[in-house]
Amino acid sequence: MVLVIDVGNTNITCGAFAGKTVKSTFRMMTATRRTSDEYGITLRMLLKESGVAVSDVAGVIIASVVPAVMHALVGGIIRYLGKRPYIVSPGIKTGIHITSDNPKEIGPDRIVDIVAAYTLYGGPTLVLDFGTATTYDLVDEKGNFGVGITAPGMRISAKALWEDTAKLPEIEIRKPDSILARETVTSMQAGLVYGQIGQTKYIIEQVRKESGYQNLRVVATGGLGRMISEEVPEIEVYDPLLTLRGLKILYDKNRRTSPKGEEAYEEAESES
Repeated sequence: MVLVIDVGNTNITCGAFAGKTVKSTFRMMTATRRTSDEYGITLRMLLKESGVAVSDVAGVIIASVVPAVMHALVGGIIRYLGKRPYIVSPGIKTGIHITSDNPKEIGPDRIVDIVAAYTLYGGPTLVLDFGTATTYDLVDEKGNFGVGITAPGMRISAKALWEDTAKLPEIEIRKPDSILARETVTSMQAGLVYGQIGQTKYIIEQVRKESGYQNLRVVATGGLGRMISEEVPEIEVYDPLLTLRGLKILYDKNRRTSPKGEEAYEEAESES
């Protein structure tokens, strides 16, 4: 069993794989004020509740966009799961050639998604991730990745509306029955959701036009991706587990080499 962990700005999402099969998934909120004991004990409890014995975990891999949690998280995994995790970082084997001007600026979550999409669906592929940010990343038929678009996610936009305006309320993000809203809540929902639908269609169209890839495949993931995918026919595949699948693919590519986890943990120890 391999435990894969995606540390996002909002949630930490985990998956337990037996071979290529996802046996269970679970998540917890990303919190920078957790100790290694809290992370380790919580992971043990969640694994147990998911029907996975700690003794069955053969390895762990992490992709994180929140550096502040890594020292405690890695320490908790080492102490309570007995494994030194691989960490998605520069130097890890991906099978993808990053051609951007500054590869080190590319978030590990985006690399993981690209690896998964290219491995599972080939290229050229545009990968959409509807998370805290909405990202659009292009990988070509040879596995080259150097083009990406980043936009505010719907949750960020919604939060800006109700926090930066005096009279707009906090709302649930969902698609209203009509864009012709007649009151405040549905007007906000219409703006957020139909705005995202319009943005998504336009960006896909422009990427296809400027890249010249008329055979471009479009793959989406992320918590709010299902709602948008149902409204955008240009999206061919919605895979809610794309990031977790990508982490398992990276684990398999790197398991014959020394894990990065030991180095990262020791660096964190020396800095604390």
